Amino acid sequence: MNGASREALAAARERLDALTDSTSVDAAQLADELAAVTALLDREAGLRRVLTDPAQPAEAKAELVQRLIGGQVSGATADLVAGLARSRWSQPRDLVDAIEELANIADLTAAEKNGTLDEVEDELFRFGRIVASDTALRAALTDRAASPSAKTELLHRLLDGRAKPVTERLVTRLVTAPRGRSLEAGLESLSKLAAERRDRLVATVTSAVPLSDAQKRRLGDALAKLYGRRMHLNLDVDPDVVGGLRVQVGDEVINGAIADRLEDAGRRMAS
Repeated sequence: MNGASREALAAARERLDALTDSTSVDAAQLADELAAVTALLDREAGLRRVLTDPAQPAEAKAELVQRLIGGQVSGATADLVAGLARSRWSQPRDLVDAIEELANIADLTAAEKNGTLDEVEDELFRFGRIVASDTALRAALTDRAASPSAKTELLHRLLDGRAKPVTERLVTRLVTAPRGRSLEAGLESLSKLAAERRDRLVATVTSAVPLSDAQKRRLGDALAKLYGRRMHLNLDVDPDVVGGLRVQVGDEVINGAIADRLEDAGRRMAS
């Protein structure tokens, strides 16, 4: 997103945070209802064009939202979507993307409230690794000929009792309504949103052997100092990793063994 859409989404996220801070608002219900609105606008191209038409009065668009969904969702959801309709958007798709993102944030907020956000982060990462290593599973989950109900049932068999309900809901929405994204891109986006809930960056750490708890703490502390933000470590083991350790933060890749050698060489040259 850019320009007006980015500003509109930022304002909507602030309104969402204010709503979910209230004990009277069920964040999980809010997530489900926002996901339903996302599906509606995804189907109805004409409606999303009307709701993002800058020539239409903002209040008229907000009233249209209330007439369409006011009796079908909670007041909190209807008010939030009406506020989105009042905002300016660079293109119609941005509105739908924003509502989908808010749905995911609401679910992650529900996990944060019940103390399972860290586990959800880890489960999203592990699910991504499982999919990456199982071509048959990935094919089944991305098969355009398979019905959403069949994919939902498959995911339920895979995740029920093995992952938190929030994780299952997030992954199921992504798989059944990818909206043009690859499964990998969708999972990465969810992981980033989860990390943001605690103002942390995500570091994907691949090591030749499992790291000890002490090594994890030292690595997390070092990365936090380097990047100036708290760091969530997604851990993976690959005996063939070059240099013994590979750390990726966003697009930046750090090879631990190479970095250590360069630092040691620099110290010797300075002495």
